[in-house]
Amino acid sequence: MKKTNDNLIVVAPASGKVIPLEQVEDQVFAQKMMGEGFGLEPTNGNLVAPVAGTVMMVADSKHAIGIKTDSGVEILLHLGIDTVELKGTPYDLKVQVGDHVKAGSSLGTWDLDLVRNNGKQTTIIFAITNSSEVLEQLEIEADTVEVGKNVANLKLKTVSEKVEHSKSNEGNRFEKTAQKVIDAVGGPDNINSVIHCISRLRFYLKDINKPDDDIIRNDDHVIDIMRAQGQYQVVIGPDVVDVYDAVIDQLGTEFGDEEGTEQAVKATQPQGPDNRNFLEKTKDGFNNFIGVITGSMSPVIWSLAAAGILKGLLSVLTMPQIGELLSPKSNLYIILNAIGDSVFFFLPILVGFSAAKRIGGDPIIAAVIGGVLVHPTLTTLAGKSLGMLGGFNFPMVQYSYSIFPMILAAWLAFKIENYLKKHLPSYLTMIFVPFITILIVSGITIYITGPVIVGISKWIAVMISWVLVHSGWASGILVGGFHQVLVIFGLHWGITPLVVNDIATTGHSYLNALICQTMISQGAAVLAVAIKTKKTNLKSLSFAAAISAFCGVTEPAIYGVNLRYRRVFISGLIGSAFGGFITGLFHGNMYGFAGSWIGFASFFNPSNPSDLSSFWIFLISSVVSTIIAFIAAYVWGYNDKMEVGKKVEKPINPSKK
Repeated sequence: MKKTNDNLIVVAPASGKVIPLEQVEDQVFAQKMMGEGFGLEPTNGNLVAPVAGTVMMVADSKHAIGIKTDSGVEILLHLGIDTVELKGTPYDLKVQVGDHVKAGSSLGTWDLDLVRNNGKQTTIIFAITNSSEVLEQLEIEADTVEVGKNVANLKLKTVSEKVEHSKSNEGNRFEKTAQKVIDAVGGPDNINSVIHCISRLRFYLKDINKPDDDIIRNDDHVIDIMRAQGQYQVVIGPDVVDVYDAVIDQLGTEFGDEEGTEQAVKATQPQGPDNRNFLEKTKDGFNNFIGVITGSMSPVIWSLAAAGILKGLLSVLTMPQIGELLSPKSNLYIILNAIGDSVFFFLPILVGFSAAKRIGGDPIIAAVIGGVLVHPTLTTLAGKSLGMLGGFNFPMVQYSYSIFPMILAAWLAFKIENYLKKHLPSYLTMIFVPFITILIVSGITIYITGPVIVGISKWIAVMISWVLVHSGWASGILVGGFHQVLVIFGLHWGITPLVVNDIATTGHSYLNALICQTMISQGAAVLAVAIKTKKTNLKSLSFAAAISAFCGVTEPAIYGVNLRYRRVFISGLIGSAFGGFITGLFHGNMYGFAGSWIGFASFFNPSNPSDLSSFWIFLISSVVSTIIAFIAAYVWGYNDKMEVGKKVEKPINPSKK
């Protein structure tokens, strides 16, 4: 490479919003294993070259393009996340290896909707794969860009001509890595097939738990390993093609063909031989089930929390005890109440949209079905009979505030969409797929699945309330003392749907009132660390984590501090056990989703503003949780002589698997 100290201007490969590389949802790129760069959320499918240079690589699946500039900068343009699995279908690229492109010249187009409909993300990743050799500084010049306009400036290092290694030496090194990986994953007998994307070897194994991760990680050419999409993924980086070729040379070409890959994919599905034991199957099935539910609800949970706070504040403003600052009959109250109530009333539309995105269906079709369920003309029929058919009486139920009927409807729509797309001529799909899907799924939901699921949902909510009320202080201690332990193992995601169902079905949740105390106490425990420690970095981290916990987000406190000093975490559990005891003993109730101190308004009863009992229970319980957790952590839980433990990894949300 020639000596240079030039700057390289990068133009936007697409129109959209620029995001830091650390925020892209692919850990290989986010951790800069592939080099420095940035992400871009595109608004349309037009693509241009970000720099001038020679096209060195176009992935077989067309999801990645490599360009090398005349000054030796190697650029990787990665189109979407996990889009290698789409086998090139969304892309219409106009360049091939060897072409010389100018900055801003067209590379082709891609279908963003097709990518999203297959459950993938459209984030474009711009990475400088030889950053350590050529890059001194990357400067982002704009947050929102138009295609072909300046987006970044690369300040390049002054470098000398590199000495080329002989091809034979490189080959020997890759052969050693290939042999080590093959042996460590269990040898050829454990391998169905292997493919690669732009950075990873992707093994389809007979037993995905058999590989020795440590042996593979210790190889100089391996960056990391991952288990995802039924694959054992070995992250290699820029040398992935060389390592893959060496792997195939040793295994044989039959391990790398498309047919072998298809057979390997089928082998990971339920209809094939399954070597997992009963507990593993149950765990995976539970995770998949919870993943769909939480993935459907996660995008709307914080809107539910905000709406609950607003409705709680309206309850405060209409209290007769303070002179009814706002009349329930005033226009202002009606408008604010509509804002707070809309997310609950139109919940099937929102859940349907997000459920379809999570499953891979058409979000608009699912949203339309949700709109059918909450249409004003149908809500007026709630409680009435829809008529007799085959000896059965079909009742019309209220779908506003409901969740689970719409999740099942989104899944049914997804299945019917796929069936119709396979069996209808392509020129009929645009009109008849939505028409038939909406008609069939709406009918099935209104007449059959909806009434059944709504009935089951109400029964679950009533049973939870009954158990918590009748067990009183015992359930308070149990939930208050151990809920955050479930968080460590990711088991709390199975509880979240129950809380949302409680609030959506009955308008309140005794369970959430108990969980609220666990957030407060973990925040109080980390606050004690912030005040007691003399370590500057730990003090600032702990103060930030305490504020976050008191606002209802405990992850920074738990994973950043409390679990690393185990006594601090235990101090939080002790505090919430006491708070849960008081809440359970006096049957504290909660009418919104937002928890911790910021969720105080969720304890005002919107249907009875004069009833302050739950608020006073919350206030007393929260003060007790805060004081006990703080004192326990300050006196017993932490001192500066303690050694910090290993960082505890946050469990993966099943909705993101």
